[in-house]
Amino acid sequence: MPPLDVLLPAPRRIDPDRREEALAALYAYPASGRGPVMVRANMVASVDGAAWGADHRSGSINDDADWRVFRVLRALADVVVVGAGTARAEGYTALDRPRGLDHLRDAPLELALVSRTGSVPAALVAADRPPFLLTGRAGADAARAVLPADRVLVADDDGAVDLAGALAALARRGLTRVLAEGGPTLLGALLRDDLVDELCVTTSPTVVGRGPGRIVAGSDPDRPGGRAGRPGPAHPHGARLAHLLHGPQDRPGSPAGTTLARWLVPLG
Repeated sequence: MPPLDVLLPAPRRIDPDRREEALAALYAYPASGRGPVMVRANMVASVDGAAWGADHRSGSINDDADWRVFRVLRALADVVVVGAGTARAEGYTALDRPRGLDHLRDAPLELALVSRTGSVPAALVAADRPPFLLTGRAGADAARAVLPADRVLVADDDGAVDLAGALAALARRGLTRVLAEGGPTLLGALLRDDLVDELCVTTSPTVVGRGPGRIVAGSDPDRPGGRAGRPGPAHPHGARLAHLLHGPQDRPGSPAGTTLARWLVPLG
């Protein structure tokens, strides 16, 4: 793993560490937030704003610097929340704490899918520890047909998934540290509903060109990309930069210049 340079607020270097103590301290969840659930979103984008590469996967535009932070973010979370379409496109499987970082959190790392229709990728249906499924009334029966009833959390908003209600249902199960990994449609819905506390954005030193969408979109979380809809808060509002990291060139011939920003998002 490469070293990471903290550019802001105070310059220093965080060298690779098997236990990642310094990086975990930098990304530690606050002792208290603005509500019972703390939602941290984590996304990667190219320099020209693409949310994925030519293969429609975000993994094609990330690198070892992003991977290092990604592992710590998962290790600190109680639950990873992701749209069902993104889980299918990215090939999600059942989650465990990242290897070597299980000392950062004792409980198992849970996975929660968001799906209006109750759709669950086949690879996750067969998992030893199935995911939670956050859905509305329209998707409840389909979800319960393939998942245990206690893993299906129904929060309905006029046929759509009530995300605030779904997060509250996770909190009642002790899952209060939420890591939202997208895709763009889910992030757009979370921002629209003022549910994001922090937004971590990795900017990859790549240019993708025309085609892929941005990290925020609107439409249906069952789809990996989505189409134009209500992409964010009703009124744009400022965010505060908590810290900015830089990933230097980690091997000969690889691009240098990956930046990793952590933004604090106020209520709209």
